[in-house]
Amino acid sequence: MTSVVPIIYYNDLGFSPCMARPSRKSHPSSIREDSRTFFVTSATAGRRALLQSDRMATLFIDVLRSYSGKFKIHEFTVMPDHFHLLVTLDGDLTIEKAVQLIKGNFSYRAKKELGFQGEVWQKGFSEDRVYDRESFLAHKSYIENNPVKAGLVRSAEEYPYCSTYLRRMKLAAAKAE
Repeated sequence: MTSVVPIIYYNDLGFSPCMARPSRKSHPSSIREDSRTFFVTSATAGRRALLQSDRMATLFIDVLRSYSGKFKIHEFTVMPDHFHLLVTLDGDLTIEKAVQLIKGNFSYRAKKELGFQGEVWQKGFSEDRVYDRESFLAHKSYIENNPVKAGLVRSAEEYPYCSTYLRRMKLAAAKAE
């Protein structure tokens, strides 16, 4: 029996936006470890800029916050047509299930609360397993600098839809009290 291997084209983000279901890079034997950290990227359907409005981006961030008890999101950025996460999962939760929860909840809420019609997400997502501090810091830097690299802001602290900005705002509020 012959197996067909798809041709995958990678862009400068390191994943293929035209591939329906990116291959999983984590080894199956590592699924049940106590704690696993991943760098995750997922794009909107057709790479449309669905997340560019304040309402949509803020809703996505609210969805991320709603899962704070299920997994730890270290870093994130919500770009106009995709998002990046640096997330740690504990216990039996798989990365596939975590991303399904995030994307599914956002789709549901965007349709219910904002009246959005149509498909929100591209099928699948890409993930890289983070095994050490060096990899963690490299992915953290990538997430922080993504809005800068895209020309949306001059520094990550200026981009309102990322964890760097929100940490800065939280710190400023704490100092003001």
